[in-house]
Amino acid sequence: MIIADCQNFARKLTEMPANKLTPTDFANLTVDRLQDLKNVDTIVRSKDWIVDQKMGAFLSIAQGSVQPPIFMEIKYTGSKDKDAKPIVLVGKGVTFDCGGISIKPSAQMDEMRGDMGGAAVVMGTIAAIATLQLPINVVCLIPLCENLVSGEAVKPGDVATAMNGKTIQVDNTDAEGRLLLADALHYGCTVHTPASIINVATLTGAMMVSLGSGAAGVFSNSASLWGNLHKAGIQSGERLWRMPLFQHYTAQITKSQLADVNNIGNAGRAGGSCTAAAFLREFVSCDEWAHIDMAGVVSNSSEVPYLGKGMTGRPTRTLIEFLSNI
Repeated sequence: MIIADCQNFARKLTEMPANKLTPTDFANLTVDRLQDLKNVDTIVRSKDWIVDQKMGAFLSIAQGSVQPPIFMEIKYTGSKDKDAKPIVLVGKGVTFDCGGISIKPSAQMDEMRGDMGGAAVVMGTIAAIATLQLPINVVCLIPLCENLVSGEAVKPGDVATAMNGKTIQVDNTDAEGRLLLADALHYGCTVHTPASIINVATLTGAMMVSLGSGAAGVFSNSASLWGNLHKAGIQSGERLWRMPLFQHYTAQITKSQLADVNNIGNAGRAGGSCTAAAFLREFVSCDEWAHIDMAGVVSNSSEVPYLGKGMTGRPTRTLIEFLSNI
């Protein structure tokens, strides 16, 4: 019941209308959900803190909206060894995504209220492990903002400087989630020195094309981390499938006319989910990292009967299962 309730919490967050779930609303709802749980410390960071951290990639996307960005940091200390290295979970929290200047087609744009599905999954996961009082340490990082069109929105061809100092040529403003994750991943790796770091995101339409609703795609630099995630997916029924993280794709995103990296690479739409993962890897300094692209499994029509129609909360149960086995 605990796990089901926490997955339903993730589903609720993902399903909520964007005008009822701004970055501030998301933070308030989740603070309320977590406030009575033991061993949980929730910190809601403001735009000023984000600026001080020089998270220029994150800020470049947030600048197009009047809603202020928020960076949530949630620490659960369940291990007897308070200094044990934590598992870090990072969730993409774009509470509405119209694509920015590279605007999406209007058809089904309403579904982009669910572009914070990764953040919702991370919240459902931390709520579950804190309720279950698992004997581990976990840190959750959630960058929250909207990606909208305005006179201040990032433009195709603009260059942003990420927290790690790398410059990013933003050729497509609809490839925005990877910019939020870039700064959050670097922060997670350098500040928390984790045992492993896992990011969860509705990152690419290409993942929907390649795997559909059958499984979430996983890219990882660690065979052991992938193996443990794969086993957890089998146990939970929320399947994962490993995708390639070749240098072939890294070459495509590091050939940029104006900056160190390009946010979409030079191969057009080919291998879109793979180039997105290669982009993220440029901001990861941890040996144990996995990127879960959940774009194909975030919603359900009739494919998974027990979930019903709408947002799914997948793969919340897989992450809970994974953390339960550590």
